[in-house]
Amino acid sequence: MSSIVSPSILIADDHSMIRKGLKLYMQLNLGYTDIHEVGTCNELMRELVQRKYTHLVLDVILSDGNSLEVIPNITRLYPALNILVFSMQPREVYGEAIRQYGIEYYLSKSVGEDEILNTLRQFLHNEAPQKRTVAGSQQENPFTALSPRELEILHYILKGTGTKMIADTLNLKMNTISTLKTRILEKTGAGNLRELMELASLYNVNY
Repeated sequence: MSSIVSPSILIADDHSMIRKGLKLYMQLNLGYTDIHEVGTCNELMRELVQRKYTHLVLDVILSDGNSLEVIPNITRLYPALNILVFSMQPREVYGEAIRQYGIEYYLSKSVGEDEILNTLRQFLHNEAPQKRTVAGSQQENPFTALSPRELEILHYILKGTGTKMIADTLNLKMNTISTLKTRILEKTGAGNLRELMELASLYNVNY
């Protein structure tokens, strides 16, 4: 008879209180004890090298960047790792982006306690996530048209980061960043960066 392997869980979130609260929540309500936490993309990648995890609970925005910057490497290097994105960012925007990397679990921090508990239980039991229908108002969100790379650039634009700094951070050419900025404006229908920031605020897309 084969034994069931207890999950080894890593929480990656830039807010210490969120990490500690989620860790305590899983300990008290779900009975798991092998839980570790990090707050940055760099810490996340180092931790995955040093220790084998079965489950990763990942925020979209970490203190040193957007997790979309590291998700492609994570899914390539650790294909057996189960990933749940736990974020305040709109599901209709980022949920579609992460599905391109085979990640199906997306949990909003704004939902009720029962939904959080049920979703975490399903995720940690390796069950398939429940299918969700997308409401019409969500389909109209202009940011749903953005690709994962464009969402990465958007993160830095909303922070007020300049083109050269974005290029250096993401190891891309400046003209590539400029082209992507133009595409973001076109896809969202924003006439300029100020309008883009206003749209982001309206649709709760944060940095």
